[in-house]
Amino acid sequence: MMQPLAFLATQLPDRLLNLAPVDLLIIGLYFVMVLGIGLYLKRFTKTGEDFFLAGRDMSAWVAGLSFVAANLGSLELMGWAGSAYQYGILAAHWYWIGAIPAMLFLAIVMMPFYYISKTHSVPGYLKLRFGEPSRMLSAITFGFMTVLMSGINMYSMALVMRIILGWDISFSIWVSSLTVAAYVFLGGLLSAIFNEVLQFFLIWLGAIVISILGLVEAGGWNGMVHRIAERWPGQDYSHLWQGLGAFTANPMGINWVGIVLGLGFVISFGYWTTDFLVVQRVLSAKDLRSAQMAPIIGSAFKMAVPFIVILPGLLALAVLPEKLVGEGQAVGGLHSYNEVLPLMLARYCGPGLLGLGITALIAGFMSGMAGNVSAFATVWTYDIYRASINKNATDSHYVSVGRWCTVLGVLVSIGTAYLVMQFASIMDYVQALFSFFIAPLFGTVIFGMLWKRATPAGGFWGLLTGTLSSIGMWAWVKLDPSALSIIAISPHAKDMAENMYRALWSWIICSVVTIAVSLLTTPKPASELVGLVYGATEIPSEAKLPLVQRPLFWVAVVAVVFVALNIIFW
Repeated sequence: MMQPLAFLATQLPDRLLNLAPVDLLIIGLYFVMVLGIGLYLKRFTKTGEDFFLAGRDMSAWVAGLSFVAANLGSLELMGWAGSAYQYGILAAHWYWIGAIPAMLFLAIVMMPFYYISKTHSVPGYLKLRFGEPSRMLSAITFGFMTVLMSGINMYSMALVMRIILGWDISFSIWVSSLTVAAYVFLGGLLSAIFNEVLQFFLIWLGAIVISILGLVEAGGWNGMVHRIAERWPGQDYSHLWQGLGAFTANPMGINWVGIVLGLGFVISFGYWTTDFLVVQRVLSAKDLRSAQMAPIIGSAFKMAVPFIVILPGLLALAVLPEKLVGEGQAVGGLHSYNEVLPLMLARYCGPGLLGLGITALIAGFMSGMAGNVSAFATVWTYDIYRASINKNATDSHYVSVGRWCTVLGVLVSIGTAYLVMQFASIMDYVQALFSFFIAPLFGTVIFGMLWKRATPAGGFWGLLTGTLSSIGMWAWVKLDPSALSIIAISPHAKDMAENMYRALWSWIICSVVTIAVSLLTTPKPASELVGLVYGATEIPSEAKLPLVQRPLFWVAVVAVVFVALNIIFW
């Protein structure tokens, strides 16, 4: 007979904190609310359109908040707080230049084709544009990447439980995964979206406490910067751009070329415009204008996220008495980079606030994990199962397959969670995956949308060679560490810098092969490209809308704020 969870918890290592009854009540109410939403929305998820795309009936605000919340999982909360401790404010690049331009590009340039084509997924778009081989290749690589990514969320949540509650990592991974499997199984994307909106506000409410109390202790922003400079001389942790003129002038071992082209262009545009995990949320919008406004709304909130994610990592550099180390070095009582946020939570939060903070971390886990699992279920069902295994089943059959794919995705993710422990930083692991699968996929999709001459053969071979070259470069560095100085163009480069340059090289290889093969093969006739490619598609005009209702107007507003933030923290 299984022992009660409370008894098992007492048999595991000493916990960092003891939860008060009010903390347990807050956490318990959250779980009841999340599962209640799943049970309630199950009655509205009867068709494939309901389960996989939330009925395509979401407003711009709901789709936009879900769009950014799906990315604001425990990966963001734990991973980037740890990266901020490791690399300083350079980590904020992943929120600003590494997100905002790409999100605005998705809204204005790419969303019309995704929405007009009525595709269920990004691989579905590649099927319409390049044919079945490209769809199948992208679906398989996306499914593989998604379960690997979902393992990160499991590991992150288990890490929180270990630090805060004293639970064993393996024990926590298994316990935490069951909740996500339950509520995504019940309500599909519809349940995921409404829970993500709820989780977005809970994350902000719980995490902002750390930033406020930390700034008070450090003496404000200037006090924090002064403390960091005193404790960590020789490295610039507090400027976005000043230290990027040379590889040796910043903690990441990278220069502006890697940040602007590797991150700001290839990885950022690849993730925000082709990763179906986030694009799926926008496809749920009720009309094209809502679908375009959703990423714009999301970008405005995305710009503010560093104040609850990056800032705690910077504050830890200033106030934590101990030095944190890489995950593999966290022995003998030492804590790793990935434990920054729980340690800061423990430092500032008492009864009530502690429960709220832990609920925020749990909400982040639920949001990120559910996003990966729902996207995996959609791609597997529509782009692999229906395309190659059972083409003529009923709609209810595909919904059933999607539900059981949710369970399968969770089980596979449990195995991948253990891979994360081999990386010094969660985000090094994530960026490696993006360089494998997202960077070359962006090359294929962008040529498909903007170049009528791109052929089915060009799309397929470009995607395949780009993916294999990225994996090959990673394996080369693992076998011969000196190769890092070749790929990242500097012997001073760190893991994150290597990821940026590897993504850039794989995108270039994908692009060159796509162009070369396309020029040697026959393109599709223009009549087959309507709704898929610029120059062959009529985009609805915004001329009749008032200025403040036009997506382009709000793109300009967000762009101005984006430039201002980069100047302020230069």
